[in-house]
Amino acid sequence: MKNRRLFWRIVEKIEHLIDSGIYPPGSRLPPERELADNYGVSRPTIREAIIALEVRERVEVKTGSGIYVAENQSAEKSAVKISAFELTQARALVEGEAAALAATTITEEELAALHQTLVDMENEANAEDADEQFHLIISKATRNNAILVAVEKLWHLRSTNEDIIEAYKGVCNQSAHKRMEEHTAIYNALKMHDGNAARAAMHFHFNRLINSLFDASEQRALDEIRRKTSEYRGRYSLDYLAQAHN
Repeated sequence: MKNRRLFWRIVEKIEHLIDSGIYPPGSRLPPERELADNYGVSRPTIREAIIALEVRERVEVKTGSGIYVAENQSAEKSAVKISAFELTQARALVEGEAAALAATTITEEELAALHQTLVDMENEANAEDADEQFHLIISKATRNNAILVAVEKLWHLRSTNEDIIEAYKGVCNQSAHKRMEEHTAIYNALKMHDGNAARAAMHFHFNRLINSLFDASEQRALDEIRRKTSEYRGRYSLDYLAQAHN
């Protein structure tokens, strides 16, 4: 019974990675030996988990080739609703540590490229692209491909999820000056190779962003309340009743 519970835990972990996009449809999973090492279990336990995933139509085992995430993931299984708040918190956690690590490994060439993105942002020349490049340069400077992939996927969500795009649009357009100051502070910390300062500057940037998202959300809620109140006032006021009788 214990082994049965163990392999189901592996199934749940791998399904979570599939649902979160770490292993997208069509991608190849690590081989059994690597999965066993990653999860600290035996290869037979991994095989049981893979069989269960096959039965649930989450993966396909191709003989002589490997284990692949099934292409026909159902919308119910693959759709994970992520809010702008969740995304921003995740970015703060991941990119804060990426900045701290990059401070110890970033090269002069990467610093020069980072500075150019600041110039582009200030001149509003493709500011959104420059913003994305700024963060990707930092993630690449960590020399850690797992961090790079994580940041790329977070940015993919940022640029493809319609609700998140809409939430970010108003906030970013209204705070270009603050965004510039915050990115400059991150750059200066990286240039000084100060990991703690780089992490703090990145956290400050995202903290301001998430608070702005809350403010914008609150304002939308207030506007909706006012709209409904105005509608009800017009509908139920005595003036409306008087007009109805005339």
